[in-house]
Amino acid sequence: MSTSKSPSPPPSSSSSASADAVPPTANPSDIKRLLSAAFIGTALEWYDYFLYGTAAALVFNKLFFPDLDPAVGTIASFITFAVGFVARPIGAAIFGHVGDRYGRRTALIITVVLMGVSTGLIGLLPGYGSIGIWAPALLATLRFLQGISVGGEWSGAMLLTLEHTPKEKHGSYSAVPQLGSPVGTLLSSGAFALVGMLPDEAFYSWGWRIPFLFAFVLLLVALYMRLRIEESPVFKAMMADSEKNGPPPAPLIEAFRRTWGRILIGVAAAFLGIGGFFLLTTFIISYGTEQLGIDKSVMLNATLVGAVVEIGVLFVGGRIANRAGPWKVCVVGGIISVLAAFPTFWLVDTRETPLVVLGVALGIGAISIPYAPIGAVVSGMFPENFRYSAVAMSYNLAGVISGFVPLVAASLLGLSGGASWSAALLLILIAACTAVGSYFAGPQLRRRLGHDPSKQHETSKAIA
Repeated sequence: MSTSKSPSPPPSSSSSASADAVPPTANPSDIKRLLSAAFIGTALEWYDYFLYGTAAALVFNKLFFPDLDPAVGTIASFITFAVGFVARPIGAAIFGHVGDRYGRRTALIITVVLMGVSTGLIGLLPGYGSIGIWAPALLATLRFLQGISVGGEWSGAMLLTLEHTPKEKHGSYSAVPQLGSPVGTLLSSGAFALVGMLPDEAFYSWGWRIPFLFAFVLLLVALYMRLRIEESPVFKAMMADSEKNGPPPAPLIEAFRRTWGRILIGVAAAFLGIGGFFLLTTFIISYGTEQLGIDKSVMLNATLVGAVVEIGVLFVGGRIANRAGPWKVCVVGGIISVLAAFPTFWLVDTRETPLVVLGVALGIGAISIPYAPIGAVVSGMFPENFRYSAVAMSYNLAGVISGFVPLVAASLLGLSGGASWSAALLLILIAACTAVGSYFAGPQLRRRLGHDPSKQHETSKAIA
C-alpha cells in the first residue's frame, strides 16, 4: 500500500505549466494498477447509482409512495432520483477543493467510502408502511449523499488516470474509467434481474434489498484497490512548486473566474453521456413496463445487452479518439445519436422481445460513442491547478440537468398521450447539445494541448 505525506497547497497559476509538463508514469505495472483501481472504484460508484435508478423505476414507487396513483408514484420516485443529481455540484465543489488542494487520491478514497456506505444503508431502510413519512425522507437523504459522492468521483478517477498517462493515449485511457458505467449497469441490472425472478411478495419484501446490501462487499474491494495507488505526478509537482509560490486563490472561484465559458462547453459536451444514458435506462425501463406492459425482466435484460454493447463501443471509441482526436469522436457520436433516436423507440414500441432488446442496445451503443473520450475532452480544457474543480463542476452541472431527464420524459409522455415520439425528440435535443459543445471544445483543446507541453503557460481568459 502506498503512503504519502500530507500535501501543501498547490501553486498559483503562474507555475501551472511546470506541473502540467511532468512526465507521465512510465512503469507498466503502475499504470495497470492505476487503471484497475480507477475502473473498479468507478464501477462501484455507478453500480450504486444505477441501482437506485432501477429501483426507482420498479420498486420505490410501491414501497415508499404507496398511497399515490401509480403514475404519480413513479414521478415521485424519479424526483428522489433527481435529488442525487442536485447534490452533485455540491459534491463537485467539496471534492474539487479536496482534489486540487490535498490530492486526487485523497478525494477518491473519501468518495468511494461515502458511496458504498450510503448505498448499503438504503438496503436497510424500512418502507412507508413501517415508519411513514420518515421512509421517503431517509431515502431522499441517502440519495443526496450518493450525489455528493458522485460529484467528486468521476472527475477524480479521470484526472488520476490521465495525469499518470501520456497525452497521445488519452483517448483510449480516458475510456477506462468510463467502463465503470456499463459494468456498473451490468452488475445492478443483473442483480435486479436475479432477484426479479423471486415471487412478487418476496421481491418487494426483501429481495430488492440484496443488491443494495452487496454494495458493502464491493466497497471493500474498491477501497483496497484505491489505497494501493500513487498520487498523480502532476499533483506531486504542484506540491513541490507550492513551497516557492504559495497558495493560489480558491480553486472553484478561480475556475469560474477564468474559465466559465469552458465550463459551459464542458456541460454541453458531457450531457449526452449522462442524460441520454438515464433516458435509455431508467426512463425506458419505466416506459416499457408501465406504458407498454412489457415484463420487467425483458426490460432489465435489454439494458444488460445494452451495457455489453457499450463496453465494446467504449474500447473502439477510445482507440479511434487516439487517432482522430477526442472532440471529433464526440461530435460524430452526437450526430449518430440524433439519427438513432426515433429507431430506438420504434423498436421498443413493437413489444417484441428481440426488437425491444435491439432498440435499447442501439440507443445505448450510439450514446456510448461520445462517452468514451469525453474525459479527455473536458479535462484537456483546464489547467491543472484548478482542474479537479473545473472538470467536476462541468460534469456535474450536466448531471444536475440529466437528473431530471427521466422526470421530464415521463411528463412529456403524459402530455403526448403515451406516444414515444416525445422521448425521442428529447434524446435528439440532448445529443445535439453534446455535438455542439464538443465542436466548440475543439479550439480549446488545440489551444492548450496543440503545442509543446513544456512551453505551456496558462494565460487564457474566460470565453464570453
